[in-house]
Amino acid sequence: MAESETQTGTDAAAAVTAAAREDDELGAAGSQLSTAPAQDDAGQAVPGSFGGVRRPGVRGRLGWLGREVIGWARWFWRQLTSMRVALILLFLLSLASIPGSLVPQTGVDPVKVEEFRAAHETLAPVYDKLGLFEVYTSVWFSAIYLLLFISLIGCIVPRTWQFVGQLRGRPPAAPRRLTQLPVYTTWRTEAEPEQVLAAARRMLGSRRFRAHTTGDAVAAEKGYLREVGNLAFHIALIVMLVAFAAGQLWKSEGGKLIVDGDGFSNTLTQYDDFKSGGLFDSDTLAPFGFSLNGFDASYERSGPQKGTPREFRAHVTYWEGADGPERASTIEVNEPLEVTGDTFASYKVFLIGHGYAPVVTVKDGQGDIAYQGPVPFLPQDGNLTSVGVIKVPDYRDKDGEKDQLGFQGRFTPTFALDEVRGPHSSFPALDYPVLSLNAFHGSLGIDSGLPQNVYQLDTRKMEQFKDPSGDFFRKALRPGETMTLPSGAGSLTFDGVKTWASFQISYRPAGGLALGGAVAALMGLAASLFIQRRRVWVRARRGDDGTTVVEMAGLGRSESAKLPEELADLAVTLQPDAPPIENAAAEADDDPAEPAEGEGARA
Repeated sequence: MAESETQTGTDAAAAVTAAAREDDELGAAGSQLSTAPAQDDAGQAVPGSFGGVRRPGVRGRLGWLGREVIGWARWFWRQLTSMRVALILLFLLSLASIPGSLVPQTGVDPVKVEEFRAAHETLAPVYDKLGLFEVYTSVWFSAIYLLLFISLIGCIVPRTWQFVGQLRGRPPAAPRRLTQLPVYTTWRTEAEPEQVLAAARRMLGSRRFRAHTTGDAVAAEKGYLREVGNLAFHIALIVMLVAFAAGQLWKSEGGKLIVDGDGFSNTLTQYDDFKSGGLFDSDTLAPFGFSLNGFDASYERSGPQKGTPREFRAHVTYWEGADGPERASTIEVNEPLEVTGDTFASYKVFLIGHGYAPVVTVKDGQGDIAYQGPVPFLPQDGNLTSVGVIKVPDYRDKDGEKDQLGFQGRFTPTFALDEVRGPHSSFPALDYPVLSLNAFHGSLGIDSGLPQNVYQLDTRKMEQFKDPSGDFFRKALRPGETMTLPSGAGSLTFDGVKTWASFQISYRPAGGLALGGAVAALMGLAASLFIQRRRVWVRARRGDDGTTVVEMAGLGRSESAKLPEELADLAVTLQPDAPPIENAAAEADDDPAEPAEGEGARA
């Protein structure tokens, strides 16, 4: 009985020991499966993605923070340099360019921007806050642009090194069973296996395959230009982005209105309006100039398109350098004059508009000439109904007192009058020119030192002349006619009409680089779309019947309907060196001998 109780106690102790061991094992397993932060005497895990266990003390906290920051930075870099994100950024850049085409831009046409502000008083402040009037220099557009630039570089660099490694390597060895490849053919021949392999390598080399012999097969690959085209496309995008950035940072663009007989010199003070990039230096303006010697314009005279321009041509004489020879040339719409600038780009002079400049002679109350010359008037419609002002700051009245004159006028190259439109031009050519003027005297406001618009007259400190009946003084003149101001204040004679032309002088560096990038991008895209990368294997070995079994198989890196045709053509080309045995139907059931385990490689 005592022995039995002893045995029972021993079994109970063993059971307790086994249970304790099992609990320890379960606890250990549970600790490995648990997602709760592990704790030990050396440190404590805290919530985080990359920091791991945080050791006690300041150094432990700093180490954990550093690992966390580096982990998140690596994750962000992997996301930014993925092809998916690059495509998304390229799409966002395209979307961001849409407002620049739909909304008037300050850098392109500030007048239209002001007109838009006046017409949309509620919407304009919102556009200002979003930067829609200056899309291409806004913070959000620049952010997309820079992120795309970094993303493309991050995509290209590892792919380039990977491609270089592929070029330095060799095509993979033949798979164990070529019959499992999508394109396959086989036949038997009396030629020796070594002769077949040598002929196959020569034939594949002549077809521009990279080929080498490994074991009982020739491995060949072709179509590496597909990846070259892919890389060229992405590199070309970077080149275009760099060219676009350089063009925006170092560009200069200005406008100049030139009356027939006058000229222009490429200095900052000669421009009517001028805008440039952030890194442009006015000291780098190239020395050149040109003069306007005449302007030809013709219009449709009849039919539904009456008045439509048919020809605009400016005859100019230009020179390059400080003492360069003069050369004659013509500038037409979309046919600019190109003048050498520097190593990186040239200046282009575009013809952008034309109009008329009435030639007037103004005499003061003493009978002396106070002003004489052409005055450009700005067109208001397609028939060149034009408005302008004549300012005479140096004037003396009949008593010899200093004063100033101002004239507001309307010029109509072909005068017409009706009750609805009033005086206007019915045709853009000089068929019946009329100059209508209102006359003022007083202060023009030009002595205040503030800049003024030469095409506007500030009448706040001026008084309009009146005729003897008390009505405001107005006069319509034909060429050669004179209007005499009331009370002996002087006269104005309409001497004739000259033409003027407005030009845009543009300097945008890296234009050739952008064009080269665009051409390279198109060529690279075409190569990546139309060139197929494929591999071909030719195996030749001795069969059980003493003949040589030839196997050929192909595998494309992408689906291609031409791969079977290409393999068939290669087989036909090889068969003169490995002629098939006729009447060998009995060999159909024979499987080619398989290589030993471990030989070959699956494609």
